Amino acid sequence: MDTIVNQIVALGVPGLVLLVAMAVTGWAGAAAITAGLAMLGGPFGMLGGIAVLGILAMISKGLAEYGFEAIFTATVEELKKKGKTTSEIENEINSYPISRELKLKIKEYLSESK
Repeated sequence: MDTIVNQIVALGVPGLVLLVAMAVTGWAGAAAITAGLAMLGGPFGMLGGIAVLGILAMISKGLAEYGFEAIFTATVEELKKKGKTTSEIENEINSYPISRELKLKIKEYLSESK
């Protein structure tokens, strides 16, 4: 088991996400990997799942290095440089299929970063 854990640790946060996605599928072996990646990729299938894991790796590395607040603030600033207003960002957040609590938390951070 130590060998398996060390391999997952080498993958970092994306490894944990893939592990959970594979467990949720109810399959084993290659079928679990295929189904897990397809689930993560949504309409883009396995390739989308691989892309999601890549993005997750980049984001988790950034969070570990700079912290959430710094990345969130810099991202909002870049969106504003590209011409988006705070209200446009909030409207876009409202259109996403995420929980009400998460939407409120994002809006709270937005109001703090003004």
